[in-house]
Amino acid sequence: MQPWMAMRSMSRDSSVAEQSLRPGTRRRVLTYAAPYKKAIGAFLAVVVLDSVLVVTVPLLIKSLVDDGVIPKDSSVVVRLALLVAGIAVLDALLTVVSRWFSSRIGEGLINDLRTQVFAHVLRQPIAFFTRAQTGSLVSRLNNDVVGAQQAFTSVLSNVVSNIVSVVLVVGAMLALSWQLTLGSLLLVPLFLVPAKLMGKRLAGLAHRQMTLNADMGTRMTERFNVAGALLVKLFGNPAREEAEYAERAGRVRDIGIQIALNRTVFMAALTAVAALATAMVYGFGGVMAVSGSLSVGTLLALAALLARLYGPLTSLSNVRVDIMTALISFERVFEVLDLEPLVKEHPGAVDLPPGPLAVELDHVSFRYPSADEVSLASLESVASGDRRGSGVVLHDVTLTAPAGHLVALVGPSGAGKTTLTSLVSRLYDPSGGSVVVGGQDLSGVTMSSLRDRIGVVTQEAHLFHDTIRANLLYARPDATSDEIDSALRAAQISDLVAELPEGLDTVVGDRGHRLSGGEKQRLAIARLLLKAPDVVVLDEATAHLDSESEVAVQRALDAALEGRTSIVIAHRLSTIRQADLIVVLDHGRVVETGRHAELLAAGGLYADLHATQFDERAVEHADRDGRATRRSSDALDHV
Repeated sequence: MQPWMAMRSMSRDSSVAEQSLRPGTRRRVLTYAAPYKKAIGAFLAVVVLDSVLVVTVPLLIKSLVDDGVIPKDSSVVVRLALLVAGIAVLDALLTVVSRWFSSRIGEGLINDLRTQVFAHVLRQPIAFFTRAQTGSLVSRLNNDVVGAQQAFTSVLSNVVSNIVSVVLVVGAMLALSWQLTLGSLLLVPLFLVPAKLMGKRLAGLAHRQMTLNADMGTRMTERFNVAGALLVKLFGNPAREEAEYAERAGRVRDIGIQIALNRTVFMAALTAVAALATAMVYGFGGVMAVSGSLSVGTLLALAALLARLYGPLTSLSNVRVDIMTALISFERVFEVLDLEPLVKEHPGAVDLPPGPLAVELDHVSFRYPSADEVSLASLESVASGDRRGSGVVLHDVTLTAPAGHLVALVGPSGAGKTTLTSLVSRLYDPSGGSVVVGGQDLSGVTMSSLRDRIGVVTQEAHLFHDTIRANLLYARPDATSDEIDSALRAAQISDLVAELPEGLDTVVGDRGHRLSGGEKQRLAIARLLLKAPDVVVLDEATAHLDSESEVAVQRALDAALEGRTSIVIAHRLSTIRQADLIVVLDHGRVVETGRHAELLAAGGLYADLHATQFDERAVEHADRDGRATRRSSDALDHV
């Protein structure tokens, strides 16, 4: 074993050895090795054979000196030298083969674990993502998965090769000279104790370095995304930002210097003790050789074997830490895989029926789940102290949106409007009652048909950092160019896209920030139209737009809603007036239903909201502005 490998082993965090694993973890880990058992067997065979060569070369050197050099038999010298050279070539080949098997097993395990974790995380409910830190999730997919695969590659190979090497080396040394072997072993504590002490110090420094690097990385991530950079530009102080970053970077620099210095001391100590042991062998062995009780070849072989002894011994003294480190990485991955999605497709689920779809809520009640139901405290950090769920936010809600009809949801902030639309798109399941679409309870409907038949446009349209084309095709990958053009025209944004230098291949930037709010919303509507769902859910899709953008988006929405079952959280009077049914919510309850004129005449909550929020004159003014020709977007100079 190379000295740096011994150093890495000794500098691992020894506290992991004291941790206890959940029952069944080791057995479960072995199930991941099953597809690779033949490769692992061949890998271990190569490792063992390579370890045997550790002893072979020193013994050949003994014969070369005692049987060739000293008797001055050149044929023996040439034959054994060629054999040593052949073993060196074989050792190199075995190293390549071992590395090939290690890569095949390790990368295969990484692929298996990553794809399994990625798919499982995507099946989690939206509540999971509102609590989990993105960085922690990515760490599970990267650091912990890589750490887990080391159980079958580096840790397994090191344990096997080190055991074989120590047994063969000690056996060969005892056979050559038991006196010098015992003397060499007496120096082992002198070798291991300082290594243990320095290893603990290095482990502490490495942990501190990881924390500081993570802190610095988080700061860069927050400042380098579009929203963070905008906040810094508007409210930040460049000098303060630079000073704070420099202070963090300085701490990373200082800890790096400490680690480098301690590693140098560590390596110097290992080298010094190894040199002391070698000097002892040459000293006592030389005296024995002079007296004739030990051959010169044996002395050289003992010195060569001794150089191959302390590294594996050091690593084996810390083998439990190495194994537990890998197993704990596995356990952290299993922790994510064992989190059952709160919203999932049940066995025997069926597709939504073809044709127009009606939406019904039958005595629906709902409370937001607690953190323990949807998340893991280890993925939350800051939010982990708040583990309770909400109280009931929807109470016995019953309503029907007939196929092809438009239902408008109105009510004060916090009335439960967005929560209700989340149930229709099955981002959550109701705590009581049922949500029925096309005569099917959504809990018994396949997720694929649900996504195909129900489309949603939210308050803030999200676009991936990709081209306009890729963002549109995300909803329907098989869409043709003509279908894309038709969707863009219906969404009132085809002219804008045509003016762009790259057209559909224009990259929209992080979260679509290279586009205005109205342009993003219209692209989101184009994406919805391309998907062509039978049920449309709009969550205040024009809430944060200026009057001009709002009118353009509203025209696009009119095309999106035509002929479809629509549930709309609305703040525009024109949308509410054309609704077939208006549902008024307050504190999670349906307090009024009817059409615009009926509800105004009733003089209830809707009439109050109308007086304060739905100013008809303002809406009519916005409509008049919207009828004017849409000003040029300056060919998206900011794109």
